[in-house]
Amino acid sequence: MEKIDKKANILEAAEKLFAELGYEATSTRHIAKEAGANMAMINYYFGSKEGVFMEIMSKRIADFNTQLTSITQDRLSGMEKLLKVIEGYASRILCNHGLHKMMHRELSLPHRPEMFFKIKNSMAENLFVIERIINEGIADGSFRQVDVRMLIATLMGTISNVAISPSKITSGTTLDINNEEDRKVITARLITHLKDLIITYLTPKNDT
Repeated sequence: MEKIDKKANILEAAEKLFAELGYEATSTRHIAKEAGANMAMINYYFGSKEGVFMEIMSKRIADFNTQLTSITQDRLSGMEKLLKVIEGYASRILCNHGLHKMMHRELSLPHRPEMFFKIKNSMAENLFVIERIINEGIADGSFRQVDVRMLIATLMGTISNVAISPSKITSGTTLDINNEEDRKVITARLITHLKDLIITYLTPKNDT
């Protein structure tokens, strides 16, 4: 149990530091100090700083996959499933927007393509589940014919954009995404917008 707790402490400390400082500025020494662990323990569990980062990302992706699997197994309509998926994804990203912002920045750097492709390939499975929900809705007539991948890019891109550049929607207000209560307001606003978009865009139009 102590080993599990130590590993969890290291991951929690690393996630906090990566979000606050960025990948480059965070060292294994920083992580060890924050976690109350030693360097040997980090090397034993993860091998390197990249190993710690990959563990965090893999866990987040796996957790979302578990959530997706649960939703797809529910006795819900295609629309209900899709709305639940988007609500869950938006909440997850904005809950830890700092890490998402860091991940987006770091993985776009040309000198770490291997890390980028590892995470991209892991995420592809989750995106395929979302694509399947939409395609099934189109097949049974509950959704209209659309460019499915462009729709997914629109939904995910909007969530990512709000997490990375919240000022685009908070400018002129007192809302601050770093404030927990304000973040709840921003998240609710984002989810409402995406649900409206999905329902309006996917609902078949009646011929008149």
